[in-house]
Amino acid sequence: MSIYGDYIKSVIRTVPDWPQPGVNFRDITPLLQNSAAFRKLIDSFVHRYQEMNLDAIAAIDARGFIIGAPLAYELNCSFVPVRKKGKLPFRTISETYTLEYGQAEVELHSDAFRENDRILIMDDLIATGGTMLAAAKLISRSGGRVVETATIIDLPDLGGAQKIRDAGFGVFSVCSFTEDE
Repeated sequence: MSIYGDYIKSVIRTVPDWPQPGVNFRDITPLLQNSAAFRKLIDSFVHRYQEMNLDAIAAIDARGFIIGAPLAYELNCSFVPVRKKGKLPFRTISETYTLEYGQAEVELHSDAFRENDRILIMDDLIATGGTMLAAAKLISRSGGRVVETATIIDLPDLGGAQKIRDAGFGVFSVCSFTEDE
């Protein structure tokens, strides 16, 4: 958790029963619209990673881009998009992962990293962990080394963060929400 975790959590909006009944959607839009909160969010990541000598931020399509790009700028490292299948124009490598209703696939450019590059994976939230683990596998296959995975929000009741830890990757989240919050 970040020193700003409670504040950032208070700015995130919960939308009940969206996109379907029984789901509490965690909407980061108010966080992005509040310049002080957004600055504290980016600062939370900068303070954590500024001395880790990262080579790149690999941000997951699409909300991961929102925080990954300014973080890469602040840390003076490259920004690499991990995209949904079919969105990148050059040679790609891909990884398929399982969703509760089927499968999905993420890709990155085959030349995105050099051997042993130190990579931070970013996304807006961890739910079941499938997308983050697929990104980690892609980065490992490309020769990069995953330093840690990072998100704004962890949903621990869904078990994704633990699944990522069990796979050998560190997890940092600015805040978390349980199902009853």
